[in-house]
Amino acid sequence: MLPKHALLLTAFATFFAAASLATDDAPAKPNHYTIVRCGTLLAVPGQPAKSKQTVVIKNGIIESVRDGLEGPDLKNEAVTPIIEEVDLRDKFVLPGLIDCHVHLTMEFDAALRMRDLVESDGFTALRATTYARRNLDAGFTTVRDLGSGRAQVILDLRDAIKAGFVVGPRVVAAGHAISITGGHGDGTTGFREGLFLPSTPEGGIADGPDECRKAVRNQIKLGADVIKVTATGGVLSAAKAGLAQQYFDDELDAIVTTAHSLQRKVAAHAHGVDGINAAIRAGVDSVEHGTYLDDDSIALFKGRNCYHVPTLLASATVAANAEVPGFYLPQVAEKARLVAPKSIEMFRKSHEAGVKIAFGTDTGVSPHGQNAREFALMVQGGMTPTEAIRSATIVASELLGLEKEIGTIEPGKTGDLIAVKGDPTKDVTELERVACVVKAGSRVAPVTRQ
Repeated sequence: MLPKHALLLTAFATFFAAASLATDDAPAKPNHYTIVRCGTLLAVPGQPAKSKQTVVIKNGIIESVRDGLEGPDLKNEAVTPIIEEVDLRDKFVLPGLIDCHVHLTMEFDAALRMRDLVESDGFTALRATTYARRNLDAGFTTVRDLGSGRAQVILDLRDAIKAGFVVGPRVVAAGHAISITGGHGDGTTGFREGLFLPSTPEGGIADGPDECRKAVRNQIKLGADVIKVTATGGVLSAAKAGLAQQYFDDELDAIVTTAHSLQRKVAAHAHGVDGINAAIRAGVDSVEHGTYLDDDSIALFKGRNCYHVPTLLASATVAANAEVPGFYLPQVAEKARLVAPKSIEMFRKSHEAGVKIAFGTDTGVSPHGQNAREFALMVQGGMTPTEAIRSATIVASELLGLEKEIGTIEPGKTGDLIAVKGDPTKDVTELERVACVVKAGSRVAPVTRQ
């Protein structure tokens, strides 16, 4: 008689052999083609747009970009293909947009702190599906979610979108942001003692290099694609510690070294110049906000190949909300009034110096679906419309490490594209009025909101 382990191996071998035969005998699946006829196509932002172009997407991947409006001859397909026609002959077509800084599990308003206390993870997840859809409908086919108080919710939402159970943009997720005790990112700050369980590195709260390493490793264990660290204080946290550096240099070094050793990039929330410069010296891949950057910051950005994600829309939003009585806690309103006037000045300095600027809005601070308002602010700060579009396509894809997959409309890349009525290289606000979204070769049906 065979031992148990041998019987088990035999059973597995039989099962997989049967599965292989079933696969071999299964009928071939038809290819899915999406034929997009474009009146004007900006396939590679920065290069000239072309008129009367046809984009052929096969099984979600761009197969070809053709001159003229004739589709491919598919008569020789072994199995009759599924063909979806998208007529955009009266539209301007460009790559799907990328927002490198969003928060899909929240939308800030005066009731947010109370919602965080009473709302279940399940309800938060359902709310987040709506926010995700609004980002996609606005033309953002890829977003990077930089930190949630409920890491598992955003990671599950990312996976549900990828599996096709939820309609939304492709999500690059950070899980929990990593913060010091009582700093920006510690959601228990400002509440009475004893209301929450003790903060731990597993929940993103870490003090000292050893805890910082543990916090990074745990986020990656959960499935985080990127690590977010709050290098300085923040505007919307209840802490009264200001906007200066909150992690010491050795802690920042521990976070970045650990993340990079595990092949994850690091995004650093940073307002104060000391924290900006310390984070870049530690080797972070992007600085979010960068409000008080100086000439040394510029040199560090360029010398260390670090990207700047300015989030101008967040600054404009908090400035307006700070004037609404009761919208923010008093200490938050005070910080908002300090930061907002610096934003355009900071952006102009960064852009004129030639720092790599990737598009990011901090949406969730502003309402979801209004992400494209960032473009007009970037143009106000000195960018041309084309530069702003590049920041949300080519440059953003490079920051995310996805430049081989998204960012342009070229053969071999994912079939993400959007259409607007007018020419956004002349009037960038056209991107606030997206007429059509195609993600991975499938047209996204617009949602009618009451």
